[in-house]
Amino acid sequence: MVDVRRVKLPGVGVLHTFITADGGKVGVIAHRSGHSDLITFADDEDGSDASKVSLRLSEDEAHTLAELLGGTQITESLTALDQIPGLSIDWFTVDYDDHIAGQPLGDPADRGIVGLTVVAVVRGESANPAPSVDFRVFPGDTLVVAGSPEKVAKAFAFFRTGASRLGGSADGPPGVRPA
Repeated sequence: MVDVRRVKLPGVGVLHTFITADGGKVGVIAHRSGHSDLITFADDEDGSDASKVSLRLSEDEAHTLAELLGGTQITESLTALDQIPGLSIDWFTVDYDDHIAGQPLGDPADRGIVGLTVVAVVRGESANPAPSVDFRVFPGDTLVVAGSPEKVAKAFAFFRTGASRLGGSADGPPGVRPA
């Protein structure tokens, strides 16, 4: 197994590097804008640029290169994760007219959706992992949720309409306060 190092580049993206068996170094800078830079260079102590090569790739080109280099194995692994019985991982992008827009995230269990987790809220170019219940959600945010397919559907219905049950009202089950 190849040891990949990951370094966040503030304002730029993420740099992934690994050292090859012959001592070379390969890096990919995944820019927040979607394009990537493929970099290869010898791991020389003198810092000489003589053996460095950098190639800018568009998002489509990066995906094509990944496929050519065996990215299908990664895709198959992610697909396998999605095929775990009873687990659904999905993304909900908040629109201006959605019930959740401008509201604190709250606890899904308080809305009758026990067993659903909001894994992260993506805002612009940054992710807010494991957001707190008082995290305020705004139009344009993307909520990453995990749970059973039924609970994900229930959560999406709530985010959209305020109904805590499919076909239900914003009041939710007895004893649960409205959002």
